[in-house]
Amino acid sequence: MSAVLKRDPRLRRMTETDLDEVVSIESAVYSHPWTRGNFSDSLLAGYQCYTYRVGAALAGYFVLQLSTDEAHLLNLSVAAHWQRRGHGTALLGETIELAGRGGAKRLFLEVRPSNAAAHGLYSRFGFRQLAVRRDYYPARDGREDALVLALGL
Repeated sequence: MSAVLKRDPRLRRMTETDLDEVVSIESAVYSHPWTRGNFSDSLLAGYQCYTYRVGAALAGYFVLQLSTDEAHLLNLSVAAHWQRRGHGTALLGETIELAGRGGAKRLFLEVRPSNAAAHGLYSRFGFRQLAVRRDYYPARDGREDALVLALGL
């Protein structure tokens, strides 16, 4: 009998010890990334912050703010090396499940109009656009709008 290392993705609570890896991925996949302070503040605020590992490798993470009957997905990211392999779908599914278990009736998020991959992912899950926040995101040439999306849970 041979020993086989399990490489199934594992979701677990994010801790301060994860932040160097999280910030490294964040900086690699976004032109205007969250800072270490943003993640640290999210942990301190008690937000639902999770890492997603394949073996020992950090493949992605998310930050979810839960309130009484709503949830707000603040950040969901997949490392470039792990993109286009179904990990974003798995992470979003986990986020939706967690929000529902937490009592949320709707899940909200903002997304850049230029982020076509994210639009496709959110659309497959049934998110619908509710509004536009003008000049919400910093961008290379000034500011970019945010589309506000929601999903009924």
